[in-house]
Amino acid sequence: MHPHRYTLQQLQNNEVGPVKRLQMVEQLTEFPQEILALKDSLEVLDLSDNKLSSLPDDFDQLAKLKILFLSQNCFTELPHVLGRCKSLEMIGFKSNQITVVRSQSLPLSTRWLILTDNQIEELPDRMGALTQLKKLALAGNRLKKLPDSMANCTELELIRLSANNLNTLPKWLFNLPKLAWLAFSGNPVCGARSNALKEFAKVKLSEYVLGDKLGEGASGEIFLANKPQDDQAFVAVKRFKGAITSDGYPQDELDCCLNAGTHTNLVKTIAQINDGSSLGIVMELIPPSYHNLGLPPSLITCTRDTFQNDTYYSALQVHHIAVQMASVLTHLHAHHVSHGDIYAHNSLIDAHSHLLFGDFGAASQLHHLDEYQRDAMQAIEVRAFGYFVEDLLKVSAFTSEAQLALKSRLETVIDACTAERVSERPKFTDIMGLLQQD
Repeated sequence: MHPHRYTLQQLQNNEVGPVKRLQMVEQLTEFPQEILALKDSLEVLDLSDNKLSSLPDDFDQLAKLKILFLSQNCFTELPHVLGRCKSLEMIGFKSNQITVVRSQSLPLSTRWLILTDNQIEELPDRMGALTQLKKLALAGNRLKKLPDSMANCTELELIRLSANNLNTLPKWLFNLPKLAWLAFSGNPVCGARSNALKEFAKVKLSEYVLGDKLGEGASGEIFLANKPQDDQAFVAVKRFKGAITSDGYPQDELDCCLNAGTHTNLVKTIAQINDGSSLGIVMELIPPSYHNLGLPPSLITCTRDTFQNDTYYSALQVHHIAVQMASVLTHLHAHHVSHGDIYAHNSLIDAHSHLLFGDFGAASQLHHLDEYQRDAMQAIEVRAFGYFVEDLLKVSAFTSEAQLALKSRLETVIDACTAERVSERPKFTDIMGLLQQD
C-alpha cells in the first residue's frame, strides 16, 4: 500500500494522526472536511483521480500546505481560496475542465504551476506577480496569447506551451534570463508540420509482435518487438498513448524525431507507425549495456535532475559526455529542431561513456521562426546544456592537477552557457571549440 494513502473511513474514524503527506483516491465528489483537522502538520495533499469540483472557503486553514495535487478531477475554474494559501508552492490541476483562471486564485508563493490539459483561453495579468515561479505547464489548453506582465517572471526555468492556439511568441519569452526548457509545438505559430511525416518510411503496427515493456514516458510506452517471420531481429516500438500528452501532441513528437536526422548520439529511428489508428516509432534496440545517466527532478529540486546516491562520474567522463551532448545539440539546431528537455534522465550511457540521447516529447520545430527567434531558442537550450553539465559535476570528483584543470574548463563553459543575458551565451558550435581546447 502507498505509505501516504489513506481511506475516507480512516479519516472519519480519527485514525490518521498528524501527517505531513496525505493521498486519497475515493471517487470523492465533496472535499472531506476532516482533512482540515490536519492543519498543523499537513504539507502535501494529493486528491487526484477523484470527482471534486470545488474546495471549501476555509481550505486556507491548511496553513502549512506547500504542495497540492488535484489532477484528473472535475474543476471548471481554479478555486479562489488558493490565493489565500500563503505557503502553497506547487499547484497541480492537470486534466480537469478548467476554463477560467482568476487573479485571486494565484498565491504569490507559487513556484510550480501545472494546468496541463484543460480548456483555458486566457491567463490574468497577475501571472506577472508570480516572481517565484520556476516551472509552468500549460500544454493542451486554448491560449491565444500570454500576458505581457509575465516578462516579470524572471525565475522561470521551464515552460510548456505546446498544443495551444498561440499565433505569436512574445519577445519577452525569449529574453527570460533563467529559461532553459521551452516547448511550444502544436501552435499556429509553428506552421505546418514538416515533410518528414510524408517521406519517412511507414509501417503498420500489425507488422510487429510486441513483447516485454521496456519503458514508459509521458507520451508513450516502449516495447520490445520483432516481425513474426524474423524472431531474431528485435527492435523497440514506441506507442503513443493518446491525443495529447503533458508535452503536447504525439504527431509533433513524431515529426521532430523524424526531422532530427541521424547522429551517432541519437537513438536511431527506423520507421514511423502512422496508419490512422496507431501512432508510433520503430527504433533500433538499445543494447542492455546502456543505463540512464540520471533521474528526473524531484518535488524539491523542481527543475533539476536527481541522481542515485551511489552515482559517480570521473572528470574525463563528464568532459566526454559534455562533448557528445554539445555535438548532438549542434546537429539538432542545424536541423531547426529544439529538444526542449535536455536532461541527464533523457540520456543513456554505456561502460565506455558513449551517450545516446532521445525522447522528443517536448521538442519544437523552428522552421517557421525568424532568425532572431531561432537564435534565442538555441540560447535557451544552451542554458539547459549548462545546467546539464553542472548537474554532472555535482556527482563527480576531481583530485589530480589535470582533473582540476578539466573541472575549471567545464566551469568556464557552464558560466558562459548560463549567462543571464541571452545574447551573451555561446552557440553550440562555439561550445564544441571551448570543450576541445588543449
